[in-house]
Amino acid sequence: MSHGLNPAQLEAVNYMSGPCLVLAGAGSGKTRVITHKIGRLIQSGIEPQRIAAITFTNKAAAEMRERAKHLIGKDARKVVVCTFHALGVRMMREDGSVLGLKKAFSILDADDVTKILKDAGGTSDIATARIWQWTISKWKNMGLNSAQAEAQAADDNERITAKIMARYEERLLAYQSVDFDDLIGMPLKLLYEFPEVRAKWQAMMGHILVDEYQDTNATQYDVLRALAGERGHFTAVGDDDQSIYGWRGATLDNLRKLPVDYPKLKVIKLEQNYRSTSAILRAANNVIGPNPKLFPKTLFSELGEGEPVRIVDADSEVHEAERAVARIVSIRAGEATTQGKQYKEFRDFAILYRANHQARVFEQALRKAQIPYKVSGGQSFFDRAEIKDLCGWFRLWVNNDDDPAFLRAITTPKRGIGHTTLASLGTFASQYKLSLFEALFSPSLPSVMPKRTLEGIHEFGRYINDLEYRARRTMGAEDSRTFMLDWLKEIDYEKHLYDGEDSEAAAASRWTNVLEFVDWMSQRAGGTLDDTSGADSGGIETERKSLLEVAQTISLLSTISEREQDQDVVTLSTLHASKGLEWPHVMLIGVSEGLLPFKLDDDNGRQQKVSEDTLQRLQEERRLMYVGITRAQRSLAVSWTKKRKQGREMVPCIPSRFIAEMGLDKATTKEDPREKLKALRAEFARKAQDSAAKAAAAASAP
Repeated sequence: MSHGLNPAQLEAVNYMSGPCLVLAGAGSGKTRVITHKIGRLIQSGIEPQRIAAITFTNKAAAEMRERAKHLIGKDARKVVVCTFHALGVRMMREDGSVLGLKKAFSILDADDVTKILKDAGGTSDIATARIWQWTISKWKNMGLNSAQAEAQAADDNERITAKIMARYEERLLAYQSVDFDDLIGMPLKLLYEFPEVRAKWQAMMGHILVDEYQDTNATQYDVLRALAGERGHFTAVGDDDQSIYGWRGATLDNLRKLPVDYPKLKVIKLEQNYRSTSAILRAANNVIGPNPKLFPKTLFSELGEGEPVRIVDADSEVHEAERAVARIVSIRAGEATTQGKQYKEFRDFAILYRANHQARVFEQALRKAQIPYKVSGGQSFFDRAEIKDLCGWFRLWVNNDDDPAFLRAITTPKRGIGHTTLASLGTFASQYKLSLFEALFSPSLPSVMPKRTLEGIHEFGRYINDLEYRARRTMGAEDSRTFMLDWLKEIDYEKHLYDGEDSEAAAASRWTNVLEFVDWMSQRAGGTLDDTSGADSGGIETERKSLLEVAQTISLLSTISEREQDQDVVTLSTLHASKGLEWPHVMLIGVSEGLLPFKLDDDNGRQQKVSEDTLQRLQEERRLMYVGITRAQRSLAVSWTKKRKQGREMVPCIPSRFIAEMGLDKATTKEDPREKLKALRAEFARKAQDSAAKAAAAASAP
């Protein structure tokens, strides 16, 4: 079970006497430690179902589940491997009734929340509603309700937002809905205010493992403490040097609190890096050096010195993009190998940047060079309008009181029910404190609505009830697929897509997305052979679920499995989206003052006023640079531009302070891609001549 672990990893896996903090440096094998520790806990006699491994993304949870299955076998299936939000859903489905929630509550997405806040605040301005949304989310992550937020409001704007938050809370309860922040805050309320619920969940949790611990916010830390109890049977795995999500509530205070709240905390450092060469790690250690340390550590590697880190300066962003393309072409054309591996496929390259807008010029350069690429962290599959339409219908089947889902379903596709009718229904529902769906069948509704209009909305209501009834009884993959295709035909959804698009190709693409979604939903209903489990599955069928059960989980899923690992393409990604990933060849671009680090207080270059807030943000930007450097396995190039476009002007730039902080020695190569491009053009011309000669020879052959 512990074969191949280094001494520090072994200590982390075998320590089970109390609370444990594993400081896992970049590329130090933290997922390996977590999966081996799950196996060790099972060996020690803890039942698999009493072990919870909690992480931050569905993708990370799926990877951990898969690795645990290969290491441990069938027992791994019983281990609770999920995100914080999924655990929150599970707790609230089981015990949320004490908070006034029914089991089939709905989970609202960001667009639904914006619409409700526009209504609650009496505005049609999306930007204003989103400012409220951000503030309310921040308060919820701090563990505050509307009354508490109003009590500590700093100004009139915050007092107004707190009053809107109170109306928002009322609407969520009326709609039997929650937002994503509630999936952490409400479980905490359950654990704090209901001792019997707390005792039940503490008994169910024999040991808790938390991945990416540095990304937890204050409320998530409180949930962990409440679940772990005084025994503190948990293992937190994280890295203070990779804490880059302060803007969304993650706090390093959670690392500071652990030794205070748990004086017997065991701290174990994983410092051996299995990803990068010594040259890359030296640059990373130097960059992160100026940051204050909670738990000092220094990464080291046994992979050898490797290539020196390259610094590339460019005249402009267009020039920088040309040089990045030239570097890709050059490495692919070169002869060098590493330990017998070529590392020359497109998937071996990544271009990383601070902000989304920086990708555009690189996309243009890659297209010009006919190099395939993907933009990581682009639009989520579930953010596409056609998928949100279908999810609206599913949510309404699951929870008839979900008013945002009701409005989406009744108007998509259009069915002759206009805004006037819906406004009348909304006024009636508000007056009698009913959901829109309940209001449909109220005996008093005919007094405010014409008979013909009533017939149309009653027909819709009966249709929803019929779909819910059928979905509850539709089991397994094949029946679910048939059901959904029949339903899409009944509502004429394909025609709706084609009617709404000027281009047939765009409509066809959207319909393809719908069919992919149908396949994915039906697979989740199970009853088919588990292809992903390999030879060990023994042909066992996965658990069959009803389509309605699958629909209940939809709002939690932010991405769909698109088998990205099979795509041989260059990756373009923000530094934030790159965390947890790695590539043989990485190019960090736009490493200039004002971009990385991002603009701090003013435009005076390095002469920033040193406020506490500025220092905090500079430290997080330095951690972001560290994350970027440590994505690289074999080669790293860092580029900056002498000028960049700002509006319609070209403004001068200076290299980021982080380049100097990397402390690169004389072995560092400063590339002159002009010479490289000249050589490459000559090489391309030679290859073109060779190809033309071969084509001519083939054409003249008998």
